[in-house]
Amino acid sequence: MKEKVFVGGFDEAGRGAVIGPLVVAGVSFDKEDVYRLRKMGVRDSKLLTAKKRERLVKEIEKLAKDIIVIKVGPCKIDNYRKQGVNLNRLEAMKFAEVISYLGPHQAYVDSPDVNPERLKKILEKMVGDGVEIISEHKADHKYPVVGAASIIAKVERDEEIRKLKKKYGDIGPGYSSNPITVKWLKEWLEENRDYPEGVVRKTWITADGIKKDKLQKRLTSWFKRIKNK
Repeated sequence: MKEKVFVGGFDEAGRGAVIGPLVVAGVSFDKEDVYRLRKMGVRDSKLLTAKKRERLVKEIEKLAKDIIVIKVGPCKIDNYRKQGVNLNRLEAMKFAEVISYLGPHQAYVDSPDVNPERLKKILEKMVGDGVEIISEHKADHKYPVVGAASIIAKVERDEEIRKLKKKYGDIGPGYSSNPITVKWLKEWLEENRDYPEGVVRKTWITADGIKKDKLQKRLTSWFKRIKNK
């Protein structure tokens, strides 16, 4: 009897966000079933509508052997950064964790590192023998197994953002490039001393810069009052 070969796809969502978690997803399939992913319309999540992603998640869950999702919250990301662990290293650690859980024969990873070969070597050390690592840029475009992981990660992160919006109002998508997100950060600090715990990545340049601007305005206002007395 022919031995089954399992392949895994690994991707993330929320890497550069200032609000919300980093979501790392891994999904494994029988290699003989991978062709079905293309027929289902699986591809890079960024090329799909939210409704299409949510529909595909259900189909992916039916076809997959296993699915693992890890969410790294803002507090943990900030703590890692304070310890000198940058985002590339953090993602490598989480990718290795998910790969180890799933234990596929081949692991296709969408590399966030500018040097995919460097990520491959790091993952090989972390995961150990028995798994072939394929690390490439835009792997979510090239390989449907990675596209599947990107869809799962994106849907999971969108759900986390929905939860935050219910509690804190319209925070936008949570990225520094989004004016709604930046507006929310500024307005929150106008009414509060600090960002809500576990929501904002306080070590991010955008969040830190807005907080420093607020402090500078308070100091300037204080000095003016002292001078005018």
